[in-house]
Amino acid sequence: MPCMRYVITGASRGIGFEFVQQLLLRGDTVEAGVRSPEGARRLEPLKHKAGNRLRIHALDVGDDASVRAFATNVCTSPVDVLINNAGVAGLWCALSDVDYADMARTFTINALGPLRVTNAMLPGLRRGALRRVAHVTSRMGSLAENTDGGAYAYRMSKAALNMAVRTLSTDLRPEGFVTVLLHPGWVQTDMGGPDATLPAPDSVRGMLRVIDGLSPEHSGRFFDYQGAEVPW
Repeated sequence: MPCMRYVITGASRGIGFEFVQQLLLRGDTVEAGVRSPEGARRLEPLKHKAGNRLRIHALDVGDDASVRAFATNVCTSPVDVLINNAGVAGLWCALSDVDYADMARTFTINALGPLRVTNAMLPGLRRGALRRVAHVTSRMGSLAENTDGGAYAYRMSKAALNMAVRTLSTDLRPEGFVTVLLHPGWVQTDMGGPDATLPAPDSVRGMLRVIDGLSPEHSGRFFDYQGAEVPW
């Protein structure tokens, strides 16, 4: 595949950072969205090596004005692939301890954030060669696989994201868009925690294989990092 232009949200650490590294290594161009100046500093060594193939932008996916400003800066050129990766874990607590303010924030970031970004990025994506949008979700948002309970904020926000992407796939299919959900596995990141089993490079390598192989019939579907379909 020729070099393409990717947009990555939540690009300063964990899975997002690994996406940036691997895409730059294979010669692609990356527009990286980060929430804080500290996050931008983490990416500076990569920018030093990649030059103008990496641009770093402020982006808070939970803030409308921030998303609009990000899209205005990025959509000056065509965008081939958008990867909505930014997310938060929320509080994992018992039913009796549910914090509804935390749940609302988690929903704003995990479910509404990708929708905000995708909607704002459509002008650039429409000019791109691939028109692909991948959303990093989780098996924990699967109704069929929820046999453990708990993690209300995270589960509910990811289930809402899954429904949003299914709807997006229907609305954007006539324009040739392919939009999918990706479960990265239990990844060794700050969010994944110390017991996680999967190294971030392996997860991202697998997800990129899935993204590279997408075709129209895949739109609206839910895959894990190995390309296996996940039940809803």
